[in-house]
Amino acid sequence: MKTFRLLDSIKNGLWFVPVVCVVAGVALSVVTVAVDRSTDFELIPQSFTGGPDIAIAILSTVAASMVSLAALVLTITMVVVQLAMGQFSPRIVQTFLQDKPSQIAIGLFVATFAHAIVALREVDVDKGNVPGLAIVVAFLLVLVSIVVLVLYVHHIGRSLRVASLMELVGEQTRKLLDQVYPDHGPEMEDGATPTIAARKSGVINHIEFEKLVDLAAVADCTLELLPSLGEFVPAGAPVFLVHGEPTDLDEGAVVNEVVLGLERTLDQDVAYGLRMLVDIAERSLSDSPFQDPTTAVQAIDRLHDCLRQLARRPFPDGMYRDDAGDVRLITPVMDWNGYVHLAFDEIRMAGAASPQVTRRLQAALEDLKAVALPDRRPVLDSQLELLASSTRDVVTDPHDVTMALSADRLGFGVRANVASFADDAESS
Repeated sequence: MKTFRLLDSIKNGLWFVPVVCVVAGVALSVVTVAVDRSTDFELIPQSFTGGPDIAIAILSTVAASMVSLAALVLTITMVVVQLAMGQFSPRIVQTFLQDKPSQIAIGLFVATFAHAIVALREVDVDKGNVPGLAIVVAFLLVLVSIVVLVLYVHHIGRSLRVASLMELVGEQTRKLLDQVYPDHGPEMEDGATPTIAARKSGVINHIEFEKLVDLAAVADCTLELLPSLGEFVPAGAPVFLVHGEPTDLDEGAVVNEVVLGLERTLDQDVAYGLRMLVDIAERSLSDSPFQDPTTAVQAIDRLHDCLRQLARRPFPDGMYRDDAGDVRLITPVMDWNGYVHLAFDEIRMAGAASPQVTRRLQAALEDLKAVALPDRRPVLDSQLELLASSTRDVVTDPHDVTMALSADRLGFGVRANVASFADDAESS
């Protein structure tokens, strides 16, 4: 039991790697000083390292700066832990304490500090002794520390992403699953159509369409991509259906042409851009004490602009053909109705009680209806009806309903003529 507790403390604690690095820094300093002492000549000339006074200044500066960097990394780590606890889960602390890049960064800085402090004792002003090799090693450690500091800041910024935090927990859980349940069970029976499975889990954020077409053409088959761009794929789940009778299809190469990442990106995924704008609008309309409908209106401005650019453009059918005109790749694609529902449904439901939001949505939908192709207008008419219904459900006064359903691109701008609303309500 004591052994388990010790190993658990080493595995889950922040202290072990820095302590090992301190010991390594002291050992490195002792070795370099011993090498300097063992030579009968100056291994590193003082013309390069400077005299004893300069050596003392260099080593003192290195030691002081490394203490500051170690304190900075510890502070950033603690701030990140607090943010993660508040934003995501209080149980995420242990995951951050196990973060190896943070431990290595702290360890390198304190190791450099220990090396500089031990080497500083070897400088003798009266005798003119300077540990040249130790000073050169200190220079190298400082350069490495600068690189590690930049990489650490980059790493900690990426670690704050929601997807990164969830993947940290997910990866550890998958490893534990393999330990507790090592038997993977019986293989699944093959279906009527052969499939190609994902070798790891992740979100599809890039597809090499042309290379997939070439691979399918060489094997004389048709590949059908089952998950869509931006969809999460579990490990072992089918990614492709293989139609036809392929000859020497390189399944590994096929899977490699679909790039899986931690989260969706704007590389090829247009819908993800709309998704982020909708998230911004929804967060500003959440049931928090500080609702911000103006931010929601600004998000609707961008959604309106993006959909206006799409309103008359043709959409691909998801069929990719080779040079001979044969279909070699089939992929799921978003259509106009899908983009409209993505852009407006959640905002409409979240912002039905905010006249600034409903007026901006009304203006956007009316403008899109004016420019969209005829076969794309029914979904806009449906959105206008749903907007009116949602608004009437939460706003009871006829005057307020009329005001809330009046189109205004500013939310409340030059068209916010309250007197005309009153007249309209009385005439109705």
